[in-house]
Amino acid sequence: MMDVLSTLAGGFAVALTPMNLALVLAGCFFGTLMGALPGIGPINGIAILLPLAYSMGLEPASAIILLAGVYYGAEYGGRISSILLNVPGDAGAIMTTLDGHPMAKRGEGGRALALSAVSSFAGSMGALILLVIFTPLLTRLAVTFGPAEFVALMVFALCCLASMVGSRPVKTVIGALIGLAMATVGVDSGTGVLRFTFGLTSLFDGIDFLVVVIGMFAISEILLLVEHHYGGNGKVDKVGKSFVKAADLVKVRWTVLRSTLVGFVIGVLPGTGASVASAVAYGTEKRMAGENNEFGQGDVRGLAAPEAANNSAAVGSMVPMLTLGIPGSGTTAILLGALLLFDVTPGPLLFSQKPDIAWGLIASMFVGNIALLVMNLPLVGIFVRMLSVRQAYLVPVIVMLTFVGIYSIHGASFDLFFMIVLGIFGFILRKLDFSLAPVILGLVLGEVLEDNLRRALSISAGDWSILFNNGVTLSLWGFSILVLVVPLLMNRRRRRRAALQKQEAAQA
Repeated sequence: MMDVLSTLAGGFAVALTPMNLALVLAGCFFGTLMGALPGIGPINGIAILLPLAYSMGLEPASAIILLAGVYYGAEYGGRISSILLNVPGDAGAIMTTLDGHPMAKRGEGGRALALSAVSSFAGSMGALILLVIFTPLLTRLAVTFGPAEFVALMVFALCCLASMVGSRPVKTVIGALIGLAMATVGVDSGTGVLRFTFGLTSLFDGIDFLVVVIGMFAISEILLLVEHHYGGNGKVDKVGKSFVKAADLVKVRWTVLRSTLVGFVIGVLPGTGASVASAVAYGTEKRMAGENNEFGQGDVRGLAAPEAANNSAAVGSMVPMLTLGIPGSGTTAILLGALLLFDVTPGPLLFSQKPDIAWGLIASMFVGNIALLVMNLPLVGIFVRMLSVRQAYLVPVIVMLTFVGIYSIHGASFDLFFMIVLGIFGFILRKLDFSLAPVILGLVLGEVLEDNLRRALSISAGDWSILFNNGVTLSLWGFSILVLVVPLLMNRRRRRRAALQKQEAAQA
């Protein structure tokens, strides 16, 4: 434990340098704004800043500290529009609307915002403590992994994604396959053969990660903003003074603790994320409250539970990304791609080879969460006024940032046109009710999966049994089958039960 504390102290030395401290504060502020604006969210916030951070020549530690600040800042910011407008800032804030908005309608918007900020802070700090405790343990386990183990681990991550993201597993699988297909474009690293380049020299090095992220998320989001014209037309009720009652804190203390644990565990699982964590935490607290509750009518426990859970899940999703090189959510998939972009390979060796980056990031999250709590209470009025920004002003600014960011990387007009094409493709996928997060996960995991599969088969001289030759790989393959089969069996059982109840009702 002393070794962990000493390395964490070294991380604080990195995080508290003037440059990194300024980047933490800037990332938290920008992330809160992005989270507060309906529909933007952390993924688009990071997608907008990533090319700018790369083109500015920031050090890898500084860049990831900035982008992580945007991530958890957006998790804080998503509550503002959820509570005041009943419009979730992102998917993780959907459950916040159920009890947050009724409080705002009663004239308790300030109280709801303050309580949600404190709950978010407690959830994040509790998860960070768990992150510091469990990350070194998982890292020591992951060091023993070879190529075969990583192949099984990647398959497990994709299976988790297929079974846990949303209610449309088939569309999730299709999205992941699209990402995997994108990862194969370019020169084959093993044979030197060109794959799916269609004679375009700009694709010889593969599809640029930044172009995919900006196109499929930011550009498609802009097209949706133009189509729907939402966000700036909602009426914001009077917020009132931001304060937290001592009675509220006493009432939600165990709710916050339980939701923090639930959020962290769910966040660690690949392919889940804050939206799943907040829904599970809310449902758990509602069941534990029994009949004596006002859930859905402005119950403070119904507000605190999803806020603590989604911020805890955001921290928890960092664990598999840093220790195993597997993103725990769509947003951490982009952060993983950002690390690879800066020639930093996440995984078990990151903590020994690049401790300044790994522990500097963790320490910066402690600093950032304190800054967010201090920032959110007095500056909530500024963030509220951002909700009234007209789309006519917001969209051109986002377009300008995306085009400047992409063009500044390579100075190639091909990237701009390809970004627009991917944006239209992403827009079509979203209109067909596809989630774009699996596409990014497939793109990021595809290259890692292929490289480790090649290494494993090279070691075994082409013998595929190497993928099933020890307890670790067999366990991972077993877990992969379970996470695919169990939800199908549960859905089948649920449908059978519903049909039986319908039949009994008809007979009655």
